[in-house]
Amino acid sequence: MAVDAARSEEGFTSARAEQVMSTACRAAGLDDGGAKLLRLGENALFGLASVPIIVRVTRGQEWLSTARKEVAVSRWLADEGYPAARIVEDLEQPLVVDGHPVTFWHLIVEGERKASYAELGAILRDLHSLRVPDGLELPSFDPFDKQQRRLDLAVIPEDDRMFLRKRWHELRDKFDELRFESPIGPVHGDAHVQNLMVDDKGQVILIDFEAFCFDHPEWDLMVTAVEHHSLGWQTDAQYADFVAAYGRDLYDWPGYETLRGIQEFGMTTWLMQNVQEDERTAAEYRRRIAGLRDDDGPRDWRPW
Repeated sequence: MAVDAARSEEGFTSARAEQVMSTACRAAGLDDGGAKLLRLGENALFGLASVPIIVRVTRGQEWLSTARKEVAVSRWLADEGYPAARIVEDLEQPLVVDGHPVTFWHLIVEGERKASYAELGAILRDLHSLRVPDGLELPSFDPFDKQQRRLDLAVIPEDDRMFLRKRWHELRDKFDELRFESPIGPVHGDAHVQNLMVDDKGQVILIDFEAFCFDHPEWDLMVTAVEHHSLGWQTDAQYADFVAAYGRDLYDWPGYETLRGIQEFGMTTWLMQNVQEDERTAAEYRRRIAGLRDDDGPRDWRPW
């Protein structure tokens, strides 16, 4: 179902996303009064004040197939009894508002603690052991699928854009040379600990299925391995807990350095989409692009 909203020339900003969210809520019969922007990244997430629902607004029409996939994955994981975010079943999903696919999710009421790295390792181990059912079509993992568009649209200095385009081609060449030994299966595709939530009953829940795919599990292990070995975002004990729960340390694999480059590139281009939002975002982008220009230098990047 497509719904029209007033066009905007300002691009996908928080204000634009809020306009789309409001139109989508009216079409779905939901009250958007008091809705709060929770996160602006690849998507905009809004929490409704009237009902326990999260509204997810994507950047454009090209994400329609991804939104449909997210809905299908949520339904499959629910059938499996796997602890994951659930869509609102009595609403049409996805709803398209002026070219922006919109989906509606049940609010997860958070408990008092955050998920641990041991829990991340365990939930990925369980996910990778599932069998994808016939009829659920999942793409292969493509770490470059959004990069070209990001580079075309981002408001960044031209020398940054030229550097990133060159790095993009270098990483694609290295990607083509990767040789995996593990079997393929369901992969989350963005498996960092922030994509786990612990609800008020203590259950650990996996969220965000945008990058969900059918590929090698190394793509999920890549995230935490890079955050630890390159960025230092976990203690040695936290990372050891992750490795023990999952049963593997990707750092020992010959392809780790290539995956490290891909992960850091993606983290930088993801953030650069929002450099116009505020100076804090712009400053972190500058920190990350400086790091990419010095492969062997220390990374003082901050979690976002």
